[in-house]
Amino acid sequence: MSEEIFVRLRHALGEAMVGRDREGKPVASPDSLDGLAQVCGLAHENGWRVRVEGQGTWMPTDAPADLGVATRAMNRVVEISPSDLVATIEAGIPIALLQQQLARKGAWCAVDPPGKPDRSVGSVVATGTAGALRHGYGPVRDHLLGGTIVTGDGRVVRAGGSVVKNVAGYDLTKLQVGGFGAFGVIAQLHLRLRAAPQERATLLARGERDLLTHQARTMMERRLDLAAMELLSPALVADAEWMLALEIAGTAELVAAEVGRAMEYAEVPLHRLSPERAAAFWPSVSRATQGGAITLRLGAFADGIDEMIDLLAMKLDVGLVAAGPGRGMIRWSGNAAPEAVRGLRRAAAEREVPLTLERAPWDFRRTVGHFGAYREGVGRLVTKLRATFDPHPTFAVALEGAEDG
Repeated sequence: MSEEIFVRLRHALGEAMVGRDREGKPVASPDSLDGLAQVCGLAHENGWRVRVEGQGTWMPTDAPADLGVATRAMNRVVEISPSDLVATIEAGIPIALLQQQLARKGAWCAVDPPGKPDRSVGSVVATGTAGALRHGYGPVRDHLLGGTIVTGDGRVVRAGGSVVKNVAGYDLTKLQVGGFGAFGVIAQLHLRLRAAPQERATLLARGERDLLTHQARTMMERRLDLAAMELLSPALVADAEWMLALEIAGTAELVAAEVGRAMEYAEVPLHRLSPERAAAFWPSVSRATQGGAITLRLGAFADGIDEMIDLLAMKLDVGLVAAGPGRGMIRWSGNAAPEAVRGLRRAAAEREVPLTLERAPWDFRRTVGHFGAYREGVGRLVTKLRATFDPHPTFAVALEGAEDG
């Protein structure tokens, strides 16, 4: 079948847009919305299973499928409107390249996802993986105004501008955030931008974890204007102690004032990094989250960070951990057996804390699922949504996992 699919895709898209993966199976890289819709339509008509790959730098491209669909050729900035602070982009553009092009216009997208800088923006949205800047600027969904997706049967569905819901009654844009590609391939996105900050400052404190989380609570009570506040484990920052990292961004006057306040309120001394070291520090933290084969996040409450890190230590380990002590959420990376993660998910659910599997090999994803049945009825809702946007289903995605049936 692979050879037949390969020939038909090349006939439809052209030779340059179809290659092969390591196993010799076809991989389509359409460079337009129409081409992407054509591939999905062909797959639906012929019963081909599709693996969506994006740039292939975050999730392993190992889901069993008849063909892969990569968005790396859909990597253009369609429009930037600095006066309106809005940009329209194709979803395959790497986040670093996007930021470079925005910077030329004096604009900025306040999203700093974990992983490598060549991650596609579509991957960031599909997995809902916000980085440290979520503290000051909110999660991924807060930066989206709308978008265009291609469904599993090749339909093109748009939402954006003043349109907030599609014809089926779903908030299409938010449905894609953290949907892991189960409800369509993200083709284009309308992003909410910010003016590029005049200055950015990074402050670090090292010490015992409980002292640093207490300091974080103090910073929140004092209402410091922080862009980021992360509690980082010793292994993640290659240090002997836990680290509390703060970033302040904005005008030079605001940064100077907030740095002064942070230093004043700090019980554990803060040290300001030079601009050069700060520019290297945050990307190194982002890359460190791929230090293990598995990455997961816990949607913890801010006042429950210590308890959830202790739970991690009991069920898995405290290796590569980045936590948001101001707004909640813990990201863990490492290696673990499926049953250990299942046990952690059950224990977290007892505390009303959801666990999302952000990244793992296919066999692990298929066994555990990206989010599992956290609440009763979730499985039925997901089944209904997938029937709407991916009728076969065509896309190879493991949302619930084998444990949830």
